[in-house]
Amino acid sequence: MEILDNVKNRVYRFGNKAADGSSEMRNLLGGKGANLAEMSAIGIPVPPGFTITTEVCTEYNLLGKDAVVELIKEDVEKAIENIESLMGAKFGDQENPLLVSVRSGARVSMPGMMDTVLNLGINDEVVLGLAKKTNNEQFAWDSYRRFIQMYGGVVLGMKPESKDDIDPFEEIMEHLKEKRGIQLDTEFTIQDLKDLVYDFKDAVKKRTGHDFPTNPWEQLWGAIMAVFNSWNGDRAVYYRNMHGYPADWGTAVNVQAMVYGNMGNNSGTGVCFTRDAGTGENKFNGEYLINAQGEDVVAGVRTPQQITKIGSERWAELAKIDEVERIANYPSLEELMPDIFDELNGYQQILENHYCDMQDMEFTIQDGKLWILQTRNGKRTGAAMVKIAMDLLKEGLINEQEALLQIEPNKLDELLHPVFDPNALKRAHIIAQGLPASPGAATGKIVFFADEASKYKSSILVRIETSPEDLEGMNIAKGILTARGGMTSHAAVVARGMGKCCVSGAGALKINYKTRTLTVGDHEYHEGDWISLNGSTGNIIEGKVATMEPELSGEFGELMKLSDKYGIMKVRTNADTPKDAKIARNFGADGIGLTRTEHMFFEVDRIKAMREMILADTLKERKQALDELLPMQREDFEGIFEAMEGKSVTIRLLDPPLHEFVPHQLATQKELAEQMHISLQAVKNKVAELEEFNPMLGHRGCRLGNTYPEITEMQTRAIIEAALNLKERGIICKPEIMVPLIGTVKEFEMQEQIIRNTANIIFKERNDSVEYLVGTMIEIPRAALMADRIAERADFFSFGTNDLTQMTFGYSRDDAGKFLPIYIDKGILQVDPFEVLDQEGVGQLVKIGTERGRSTKPQLKVGICGEHGGEPSSVEFCYRTGMNYVSCSPYRVPIARLVSAQAAIKASL
Repeated sequence: MEILDNVKNRVYRFGNKAADGSSEMRNLLGGKGANLAEMSAIGIPVPPGFTITTEVCTEYNLLGKDAVVELIKEDVEKAIENIESLMGAKFGDQENPLLVSVRSGARVSMPGMMDTVLNLGINDEVVLGLAKKTNNEQFAWDSYRRFIQMYGGVVLGMKPESKDDIDPFEEIMEHLKEKRGIQLDTEFTIQDLKDLVYDFKDAVKKRTGHDFPTNPWEQLWGAIMAVFNSWNGDRAVYYRNMHGYPADWGTAVNVQAMVYGNMGNNSGTGVCFTRDAGTGENKFNGEYLINAQGEDVVAGVRTPQQITKIGSERWAELAKIDEVERIANYPSLEELMPDIFDELNGYQQILENHYCDMQDMEFTIQDGKLWILQTRNGKRTGAAMVKIAMDLLKEGLINEQEALLQIEPNKLDELLHPVFDPNALKRAHIIAQGLPASPGAATGKIVFFADEASKYKSSILVRIETSPEDLEGMNIAKGILTARGGMTSHAAVVARGMGKCCVSGAGALKINYKTRTLTVGDHEYHEGDWISLNGSTGNIIEGKVATMEPELSGEFGELMKLSDKYGIMKVRTNADTPKDAKIARNFGADGIGLTRTEHMFFEVDRIKAMREMILADTLKERKQALDELLPMQREDFEGIFEAMEGKSVTIRLLDPPLHEFVPHQLATQKELAEQMHISLQAVKNKVAELEEFNPMLGHRGCRLGNTYPEITEMQTRAIIEAALNLKERGIICKPEIMVPLIGTVKEFEMQEQIIRNTANIIFKERNDSVEYLVGTMIEIPRAALMADRIAERADFFSFGTNDLTQMTFGYSRDDAGKFLPIYIDKGILQVDPFEVLDQEGVGQLVKIGTERGRSTKPQLKVGICGEHGGEPSSVEFCYRTGMNYVSCSPYRVPIARLVSAQAAIKASL
C-alpha cells in the first residue's frame, strides 16, 4: 500500500496539562489542534482529546477510507482510551457513557467552512445511561436529538434538496412546534424530544434507505471521514480559492470529550474576543447563552447575552431595553456568574499574552466548571488589524518587525475605499437598528438568496440568518444584513474575515423569502429596492447614501512609516492622469512606474485628432494631426509631473495597435468621414487595412514608433517640453521614457536614437535641458534572454508581466477566462497567472532578464509595472529578485509598501 513517506505519528493526544504536540506544529495539527495542544500544555482547562494530522487527510484523498482506517485504527483506539481515563467515563458504555465531538482544523482559520459533529457516541441505550448519570433526562434526549440532526446532515447527506426547501430535520421540528403550539426549541418536553429522535431516524431511513448507525465506533469513523470529505466541499473550496489557500494543505480532525453547556441554568456556552474584532479597541468582549450548546450562539436562533457588564449595557441601549429589563432578562456573565467570569477573564489575558495577538475563544460552562474549547488568532477588520498590531507594539508585547508581520496585506484594502459622507448621513432616513457586526459602508439592492447576489451590480444580501452555504453570495454582495444573530454569529465572523460590511441581529426586520419582501414597521421593501448599511453603527438606511474617500491617519499612518523604515524596495504607481497620480502620492508612492499614454488619446476631444493622424495618407497630414495632439499630451504630462514633484515618472510610449483607435461601427465611420471631408469608403478602407488576425502580436508598441517615427517624436517633445515648462516654475521633474514591446536590440536602438535626437533639438530651441532616462519594458521572452545586450543602451528595465505572462504561457488575456477557472478547479494551475505571478516560469524570465541586464550594467534600475506589482506574493518575489521598485495601481500602494517591508524582514530572519 502506497502511503506518505516520513510520516512518524498520525495521532497526537492532549489533555490534563500534557500534550504530544505544540503551537509550532500548525501545518501538521491544523490551527485548532496545535492550539488545543498548546493550551493543555500551559495549564488551560481543555477537554481531553486527540488530533488526526493533516497528512492523514492527504492519505485519505490518495487511498480512501478503508486504507486510512487501517493506518490509524490502533492509534485512535488508544487515544480514546486516554480520554476515557482522564474523563472517568467509557465510550459507548450504557452506564457511564463518554460522548465526543469531531471537528475540523485546517492550518488557517476557516470558520464554518468545514464540518463538525457533536454528542457522538449516543444511541438508544446510551441516552438512558446519560440521563441517569446526569440526573437530567431532558438534557440527555436533547443531546440525542442534536446528534442525529447534525450527524444526519454532515455524514448522511440529509440536506435540503433545493434552496426553496428547508432542512428536513427543521421541517420536522417546525411541524411539531405547530402541532404543540410552542415557539422555541427550549420549550420541547422530554416526550417531544423522544418523538423528534424517532421521527428523525425515520426520516433518515426514508431518505437513505438505511437505519441510522447506532454503533459508536461506526459513528466515529463516519464523522472522521466526513470531516476529511468536507475539505473538498463546495464552501471550503470556495473559501480556499477566495483566500488563495492551496488544496494540498488538507485538514486535521480533532476528537474531544464532550462538555455540556445545556445541562441546566448553571451551564452555558459562549464565544469571546480578547479585543474588539471590529474596531481593535482593547476591550474584552463576547456573547454567551445559558443552558445551550455552542452552535446555539453562532446560529442566532436565540439572542445571546453579553459577557461583560459594560457590553451588556451598550447592547441594551442599542436595543432600547431599559436597565430593569436588562438585569432581569439579559444579565451579563460578569453579573450572573462573577466567579466564572473572573476565571474566563484571567484565561483570556493569559492566552493573549502567550500568543501575542488578539484571541477568539470558545468556552463551555458545565455544571459550574469552565472549559476552554478553542483559541485562535481572531478574524478582524482591516481597521482593527492595524490598531491591534500598533497597540500590541506600544504595549511591549511585540516588536516593530513582529507588528509588521502581523498585518495581512490584502486586508489593508478595506481602509483604502470610500466611507459614508457625514453630510449625507445627516439627511439619511434610518429605518432600523442592528448590531454593528463588521464596519464599513455598503449601498446596494436587496437580494434574499445568496446564489442571486450577482443579480445586481451592487447588492445587499438580506437573510434571517446566514449559514456556510451562503459564503459565495456573501462574498459577492456589498454588505450583509441579518435579522437574527449577535456579534459572534456566522454572518458577523465571516463578514469581518472578508472585510465586508455587516449589520446583524436587526430584530425589527420581518423577512419573507416566499414573497421576497422585507418589512419594517408598516413599510415593505422588495427585492431590488436600494438600502444602505452602516457597519460601524448598525444603522439600516433607506435608499442610497453618498460616500467619500477615507482619511489615512492615526495607526494607519504609523504603520506606513514603520513599513518605510524596513522596506528596501521602493513602491511606485501606475497612473495615467494627474488625479490618479495625486491619489497615489497621498498613499506614499515613490514615483510613477507606468503612465500609459494611449489612455490620454481616447478622450472625446482627442480621439478625432488621433483618428486624423491614423487616416492620413501623407507624412505632412500625419504631422499636422500630431501637432494637434502635442499640446494635449504636454498638458497631461505637466499635471502628472507636478503631482509627482521630485519623483521619477516613467512614461510608456504609444503601445496598442492603431485599429483600437478607429471606429468600427458604421454610424461612427460616417461621422468621421464627414468631419474629415473624405468618403465613407476611404474610412472603411483604412479600417480594413488596419485589421489584424492577432493584433496583440501585431503592429503595436515600438513597431509603431519605428514605422512612424513622427509618433515617437511628438510624444518625446510633449514629455521634454512639459518637464522644461515645470522647471521654469521651480518644479523638479525626473522623466523616464520607456519603449514598449522590444524584442531585438535594434528595435530599441532606433527608438532611443529618435528620442535623444528629438530631446537635443528641444534643448537647443529652449537653451535649457533636463535630465531624463531612456529605458524599455521587458515583456517579450526574447527581450529577457537578450537583456545583457539591451542593457548596453537602456538606462532601466521595467518588466511588463501582463504581456510577459501572456506570451510565455501562450494564453490570451482576453480569452483565457473560458478555461482558466476549469484549469484551477482541476489542479492544472494553482492560481490565475494573470493575478499571481508565475514564479516557476514567467518569474525565471524576470530573474534571467534582471541578472543578464546587470551583468552588463551593474547599476541598472529594474522594476515591474504589470498588475502583479500590487499582489503580495509577487511583490515578495520582486524583492528576492533584487528589483529597485514595484509599480501598482494607486489603491494598492500601501499594500505594496507593507509587503516590501515584510519581505525584507523575512529575508533577515
